[in-house]
Amino acid sequence: MSERVRMCSISFLVLLLLSTIFPCQTMAVSTSASSAILVDVDSGRVLYEQNADARMLIASTTKILTALVAIEEGDLSDVVEVSGEAAGTEGSSMYLKEGETLTLETLLYGLLLCSGNDAAVAIAEAVGGSQTGFVALMNAKAKALGMSSSSFANPNGLDDAHHYSTARDMARLACAAVEDETLVRIASTRTITIEGRTMTNHNKLLRYVDGCIGLKTGYTMAAGRTLVSCVERDGQRLVAVTLQDGNDWADHQALFDYGFSTYPAERAATLGQTVQESPVTGGLVQAVPLVAADSFAWPLSADESLQTSVELDGTLMAPLSAGEKVGTAVFTVDGKEVGRVDLLCGRSVLARPEPAVSLLKQGLPG
Repeated sequence: MSERVRMCSISFLVLLLLSTIFPCQTMAVSTSASSAILVDVDSGRVLYEQNADARMLIASTTKILTALVAIEEGDLSDVVEVSGEAAGTEGSSMYLKEGETLTLETLLYGLLLCSGNDAAVAIAEAVGGSQTGFVALMNAKAKALGMSSSSFANPNGLDDAHHYSTARDMARLACAAVEDETLVRIASTRTITIEGRTMTNHNKLLRYVDGCIGLKTGYTMAAGRTLVSCVERDGQRLVAVTLQDGNDWADHQALFDYGFSTYPAERAATLGQTVQESPVTGGLVQAVPLVAADSFAWPLSADESLQTSVELDGTLMAPLSAGEKVGTAVFTVDGKEVGRVDLLCGRSVLARPEPAVSLLKQGLPG
């Protein structure tokens, strides 16, 4: 064996050993995107970002907002008559015909699975009264979600100087969207036959990535490839956004592998779980359980730890009622507060009765 080959073999074995001992520390990620972000849904913690605040064209990922507004403002069973303008919309299509009638639910499948620009216009006209009216609803919803660097000019994402967003804003939208059960049900559907139409989802991640629950692909020549996706594993949900990314399928897989392996969520509280017991003054029992009014988890790297402290609203004095708010659980990482959960009294506590006073001590005749 030559000296060069021997040294290369030794180097490889050293790298292999280090990657086995320190898998998290050696894990890294990068993308081919002009802009990208990876966010933990429940905590909002950003796990990776790259030029995430650049205003960019977003193509058909726009349709996440279109769907969310339509679901909130419309009725899935509403019957929509397709206009000539909707049927003639350029670009990707579910092949609507002027005058045909379909339910809003079917149009939403066409919007999110086929990326139908025609479906987007039909939905906008039905729910908003017109495209202009619906776009106003879209911008109002975006503002309510804190998408301060976004502007929407149409319901489908066709290129427009007044139609743009950022990776960070699109992650905010996606985190809100995955809380809507109807939207997730539709966006996570691979194939469906409904009202005589068979539609297949363009989102290949539903087949490539375990736990993928949508959300939306996009492409125009000016915007390039855009992709917003969400994956859930072991109760933890991550959202990834890439804009102008020619390698988006692989990049999203790499982002999710990085996020789940490097920042697994630690659950610090579960709804109804006893966080601690606290003493009670003047009660028939000496202590009462304090239970969490909500669940809380936080994604942690290998060198981080989550601490919990309890702040009582005051001394616990009987009587107490089950479900009464009595304090707060405060969660910190490296001394920085990352969340709070109300603490409720876990059981009712009756006041201890005053001891009987003898008649003699009251100075009364026996």
